[in-house]
Amino acid sequence: MTEPVTIETLLDIMVRLRDPQHGCPWDQQQDFRTIAPYTLEEAYEVVDAIDRDDMDDLQDELGDLLFQVVYHAQMAREAGRFDFSHVLNSICDKMVRRHPHVFADAAIADVAEQTRAWESHKDRERKDSTRSELDGVPLALPALTRACKLQKMASRVGFDWPDIRGVVEKVEEELQELCAEVGEAADPAATAEEAGDLLFAVVNLVRHAGIDPETALHQANRKFSRRFQRVETRCRETGCSVSGTDLETLDGYWQQVKREE
Repeated sequence: MTEPVTIETLLDIMVRLRDPQHGCPWDQQQDFRTIAPYTLEEAYEVVDAIDRDDMDDLQDELGDLLFQVVYHAQMAREAGRFDFSHVLNSICDKMVRRHPHVFADAAIADVAEQTRAWESHKDRERKDSTRSELDGVPLALPALTRACKLQKMASRVGFDWPDIRGVVEKVEEELQELCAEVGEAADPAATAEEAGDLLFAVVNLVRHAGIDPETALHQANRKFSRRFQRVETRCRETGCSVSGTDLETLDGYWQQVKREE
């Protein structure tokens, strides 16, 4: 492109892609539901680039994520609901409204007070006697993140363990119940339910420890992948594959890799 690129350039590209006569056949067929998975994927790729500290990749991934916003806005425009300018107006108005200490004369002492003020603003905006305290937690969130947010919302109205000891006991209780369900005659549905209860309790424990469960598991996944790949390298160095190596040897390699880190 020789002309200066602006947001209007991207909006025009999206219009052309969706044009009924001359657009892209694939883009013409999409709707909010079919595009939603791509929106989630692009958000995760942004996070991945940040985790890898890859600024070049982050630049590209942020562009991909922005394109998703433009995509949804264009489909809404075609349906006569709203367009990209409405999206901009909404977020700008919300940010100004929820930051009176920046854009007005309110005083905020510290980050903790700012967090309380932010939640208070959100509560006033969605105040409705028919709404549940949990209605603001999206169903499409990753399960760990949603569990944590549900627990935080319940905690705000006093439905929470007073200290971490009660949560530890709950985790131990749920673990025992899951172990009791596991066996040759186990009911798959009952076992799955107990597994879910245990995971939910573990999320609660992690939350009480002040740790984000999604981030913690993400880091654990990366650590496992890194160590397993090094075990694979050890196997190749001896002329074997992982599948052709006995468990005792694999565990020995694993312990070596852990000690080297």
